[in-house]
Amino acid sequence: MFLARDRWLCNLSTMEKPLETIIVDSILDAIADQRLHAGTKLGEQALSDLFGCNRAHVRRALGTLTAYHVVDHLPNRGAYVATPTPQDARDVFQARRAIETVICRNAVRQATSEDIAALRVHLAQEALARGSGDRSAAVRLSRGFHLLLGRVGRNPVLLRYLEELTMRSSLIIGLYATGHGTLCADDEHTRITDAIEARDMDAAQDLLDQHLRHIEAGIRFGDDAPVTGALSMALRRDAR
Repeated sequence: MFLARDRWLCNLSTMEKPLETIIVDSILDAIADQRLHAGTKLGEQALSDLFGCNRAHVRRALGTLTAYHVVDHLPNRGAYVATPTPQDARDVFQARRAIETVICRNAVRQATSEDIAALRVHLAQEALARGSGDRSAAVRLSRGFHLLLGRVGRNPVLLRYLEELTMRSSLIIGLYATGHGTLCADDEHTRITDAIEARDMDAAQDLLDQHLRHIEAGIRFGDDAPVTGALSMALRRDAR
């Protein structure tokens, strides 16, 4: 299951995705695009009908999202889009800075020419998404860039933690971002990649730290959680 998600997030392609991954992808896209709000109920039967699948596929997809704290599963009530608090956001980004500092250091030491080429391809995909105004794709690809760095760093334990933290970040950004403030500036990922290619460890780590702080600075929590919406409306363009 991890390898399937890894391919989906870090090597986007036209290959067929497992059905559970399609459901996870669609829910994350709807959150990132602010079509699916905190507290929205994710009914198994409703999702099964939307995606034309059986409830076992839905349960596996919701299990993945629950494990990464994107969905809350309440006893006798079902699954709901999680509602992160301001402290949750601070904790997530503090943890990301700690973990990604080590990942970045490893990437500077271990990146091969093939790794740099893969990062450049990913940067081109990000630029295309930003240029087309596809916010959900931009958020998803931003997460993919950081996971790709995790792969370049070649520490599977850190990558596993980063997978959870970036998924939680996508939820926080999708629900509480101020416009495009939390999307990456055009050159942030590019400058990090340049520093890694140049083997400039200090610059790479500083740029990554600034990048994560910039994203966090764009998070604005209001007094009230976003209103919930109709699940069918939020996911209608993603379901197959």
